[in-house]
Amino acid sequence: MRPNQFSAETAQMIADKLNMPLEHVMHTPPHILTAKLAELEEKGQTTEVDKNSSND
Repeated sequence: MRPNQFSAETAQMIADKLNMPLEHVMHTPPHILTAKLAELEEKGQTTEVDKNSSND
């Protein structure tokens, strides 16, 4: 399996967001990375909503 064809900046951003080593990001199938990023965004939106609800 070929490594992902990401730029260095994109790979580093994904590694930081997912708290994964850069080498793992480069060799993880793209559909799994997409699913993990979507899950992270969903959790982030839920946390944002919770924070806004508690401020009301």
